[in-house]
Amino acid sequence: MLNRIVLVGRLVRDPELRYTPSAKAVASFTLAVDRRRNQQGERETDFIDIVTWGRLAETCSNYLSKGRLVAVEGRLQIRSYQTQDGQKRKVAEVVADGVHFLSAPSRAEAEALETASLEEDEFEDPARIGEEPPASEGPDVNEESDGEPEPGTGGKPATGKPASKSARH
Repeated sequence: MLNRIVLVGRLVRDPELRYTPSAKAVASFTLAVDRRRNQQGERETDFIDIVTWGRLAETCSNYLSKGRLVAVEGRLQIRSYQTQDGQKRKVAEVVADGVHFLSAPSRAEAEALETASLEEDEFEDPARIGEEPPASEGPDVNEESDGEPEPGTGGKPATGKPASKSARH
């Protein structure tokens, strides 16, 4: 049996992040997905509820906003619940295990994220003030490394500079 869904659409609203009583993150948002044109040549749109859990939920909450284009991978889930007045309801939603950001944030969103990350960097652990930062053990994240041995390094992978194009496969 197979229950797999892949959708591409735009967020109708910003993701809503909540936490379960056991402190597990859960985010939900609605995706607008266009269908092919109908017989009159008009596009129709489906509004599909998406649910994400854990780190993915926190990432979606932090970096996605209304209007962003995303691809969602997951499974369809139908769940039932009872309303306060005793009526039974069913809801269909996609439980996502992958969300791929397909559009860049707007300039204002990018500036807000950059400002937020700068503000987070300003806070230091008081216990570490005056200490030297730990030495880096691996390559700088901004430098490329293809993991191939560099000539003359005794078979060790390249760590700081990219291999020449002729050495790459």
